[in-house]
Amino acid sequence: MSEVHIYHNPRCSKSRQTLALLEEQGIQPSIIEYLKDPLTAADISDLLRKLGFISARELIRSKEDAYKELNLKDVDDEKQLINAMVEHPKLIERPIVVKGDQARLGRPPEAVLEIL
Repeated sequence: MSEVHIYHNPRCSKSRQTLALLEEQGIQPSIIEYLKDPLTAADISDLLRKLGFISARELIRSKEDAYKELNLKDVDDEKQLINAMVEHPKLIERPIVVKGDQARLGRPPEAVLEIL
């Protein structure tokens, strides 16, 4: 059985709800607070692959101030978008739950149940 990880922001209600849902399922995931322990470009690329080869744009929070400040609306380059998430971790959509070689975005929280 693979270990379960959650990329978590304790200030985010969806992230807290997803963590609670995992715990209700009897799962004690390893918690990665990505704002305190930022991800590398390789980490983000790996998550994109595990999420089903989604694009970097699909993982970016477009309502964050950094999104507007960096003018990311007009950026099509995957590498540039990933680097923006490395430099500004708040841009990363959350929570992300990983089990083995699969990941799901906890929006809605129940979506993570698909991989458990």
